[in-house]
Amino acid sequence: MASWRDKRLELKRRSDPRRSSLRAPVRLRASQRKSQARPPKAEPTETQEQSTPDAPRPKFLAFDFFCGAGGTTRGLIDAGGYVAAGIDKEVACRETYVENNRNETLDGKAPRYLERDIFPATEEYPKGQGAELEAELDAMVPALKKQAPGVPLLFAICAPCQPFTTLSRKEMSKERIAKRDRDRNLLKEAARLVARFKPELVLSENVAGIKDPRYGGIWEEFRNELEALGYATGTRVVCTSRFGIPQYRKRSILIAVLKEKVRDEYLTDLLDRELLVPDSDPDAPIATVRDAIGHFPPIKAGELHDEIANHRARALSDTNLKRLECAKPGESNAYLENTKFGDLSLECHRKVNKRLNDRCFSDVYTRMRPDRPSPTVTTKCHSISNGRFGHYDTDQLRGISLREAAKLQSFGDDYVFYPKKSVDPVARMIGNAVPPKLAAFFASYLLSAMESGQPS
Repeated sequence: MASWRDKRLELKRRSDPRRSSLRAPVRLRASQRKSQARPPKAEPTETQEQSTPDAPRPKFLAFDFFCGAGGTTRGLIDAGGYVAAGIDKEVACRETYVENNRNETLDGKAPRYLERDIFPATEEYPKGQGAELEAELDAMVPALKKQAPGVPLLFAICAPCQPFTTLSRKEMSKERIAKRDRDRNLLKEAARLVARFKPELVLSENVAGIKDPRYGGIWEEFRNELEALGYATGTRVVCTSRFGIPQYRKRSILIAVLKEKVRDEYLTDLLDRELLVPDSDPDAPIATVRDAIGHFPPIKAGELHDEIANHRARALSDTNLKRLECAKPGESNAYLENTKFGDLSLECHRKVNKRLNDRCFSDVYTRMRPDRPSPTVTTKCHSISNGRFGHYDTDQLRGISLREAAKLQSFGDDYVFYPKKSVDPVARMIGNAVPPKLAAFFASYLLSAMESGQPS
């Protein structure tokens, strides 16, 4: 019987994004329209002026803003890019970012981790480091272009999604409310950097609901600013399950290419302003939970596997162990009211259900279905009281492990999150990450949308 290591290598081989090809959208040219779309680890280093001898030439150069633990960066590197730096103000993500994302082109170094707050320093907000970040980019961008002349530059701008989620302001402190209000301007600050450095390509990802009017038109404003800077843009809500990622996760995608660089068949309108945005990867089959995590060895609740990094499940109370013992894959938590242990439903849920005359919170204390993609992996993905995060294997009385959650986000088995023995901090990194496969697909798609950028 094959070991978990053998299975991991086979899955890694099959899921390599560089094995799938992109299909350019079928689109008539403008003239026709008038008559009738894992690497080894390394410490962060400065951008070098000299490439490693015989190092492959990157398909694009990139900076990853709001990089977090590195999901976007991992995808950009997998797509053949060279990521010069990740920018994020969270120190907790540094080790995970630099230890997992060594470049495979040019100098072969890890991207720098620039621990910077993108906002400018003001009397009201003295923590801003916008000026320092601009100075660092002023030094790095020209040096990078000199190192790889003619290679397009990509800015990945995946701002934190918390300002655009529906958590009630009544549940937040005044400080947290102020932070969220300020963070809604992150895209505006990022647009200022786009104006300064004029990358050929821009990729942005955020929550599906960011276009909601309650957020003041921030997404559309960002898009309009890019168009005013000379970019053709496109935006669409997509589901990650249609890109070979074993997870139902709806996200807003915004892509942009300098108008003078864009290939005409990737445009949808007569004004050559609207970019086609794919809603799926035609070469990626639907991946299920079992496909993704079925090769990991069983563990118990509260156990950390002694060989597989981050393969740790959260400890459970005796009552929650009983609940999972009675749960079947894919069913709602209606079973809780009539188990062999009696009524295990929660009183607070019963009260809400009675008041609304409906069943609410029906996914908590339930198991995933093995034959479908998982529900959205959140920062609480290790907790069965926060969603359908019970393991599908009824012989295992536990929620999914952190390693399994990362796999459902399309991270490789060898992508290690630090601190290795931590639970909540690692869960936050995983739940907040952009799925690497999604970033890889859209980076490659953007490159193919350039006149001279069709991947070989």
